[in-house]
Amino acid sequence: MIHVMEPVVSSPSAEGPAFQGLHRPPRRPQAWAWVLGASQLLVALLWWRLGWHVGLPMLLLSHAVVGWGTFRPRSALFGPVLWRLRTEERVAWITIDDGPSDDTPAMLDLLDARGVKATFFVVAERARARPELVREMLRRGHSIGNHSAAHPAGWFWALGPKRMSREIEGAQATLTEIAGAAPRWFRAVVGMSNPFVAAPLARLGLSRVAWSARGYDAVERDPARVSARILRTLAPGAIVLLHEGSPHRRNLEIVARVLDDIAARGYRSVLPG
Repeated sequence: MIHVMEPVVSSPSAEGPAFQGLHRPPRRPQAWAWVLGASQLLVALLWWRLGWHVGLPMLLLSHAVVGWGTFRPRSALFGPVLWRLRTEERVAWITIDDGPSDDTPAMLDLLDARGVKATFFVVAERARARPELVREMLRRGHSIGNHSAAHPAGWFWALGPKRMSREIEGAQATLTEIAGAAPRWFRAVVGMSNPFVAAPLARLGLSRVAWSARGYDAVERDPARVSARILRTLAPGAIVLLHEGSPHRRNLEIVARVLDDIAARGYRSVLPG
């Protein structure tokens, strides 16, 4: 069940039927280690019994599976990930990454004007520098999610367990202090995961969220192109990835175009919770 948001103030941590089946923190955060260990024992056995011409391809295949689980945002190899809402209604969950930024006040005004509620996946270091913008997101009825402490885009996928815990748990502590309530959702930096993401998510009760529709607006500056890419993959229950504060400085135009084009196709915005 999905709760369709009206333009009223709501709590980002509200409980209700909308979370049933959607909010899924990892239950077995160490399961990957057992699976990986078993796969490598199988590879060794095949190499021993059948030779390198079987063992080597199986070894490469096992490593390719780990790579796929790391770099594909929708992969659930290392824990559950929500990338689409289970509904046949023409609704979409609008998510906006990488704030708060200079764009945030105008972005909030734009969302108000369109009657849209969104989830802002915020970077904790940026939130600490501008806590009033995070509180304004919440005051206007939006929700916030954990998007790491420092947004290490180039190497998030390669972080070890200690640094990964600092990125996720440190961000959660900062955002909880600012917001007065703990975020329920986490979005991996650049959507990538690795075997060490699941444990801090399990400890904090965070559910990982990916997306089903994106337009690469963090780098693409043409609103028409961004919207066209999103519309090509738009489907009932879409989770739409958008950004604020990108270097090209056109995120406001892009978000306005995307929201208008989605509405023209008969879609409404929803906000789980």
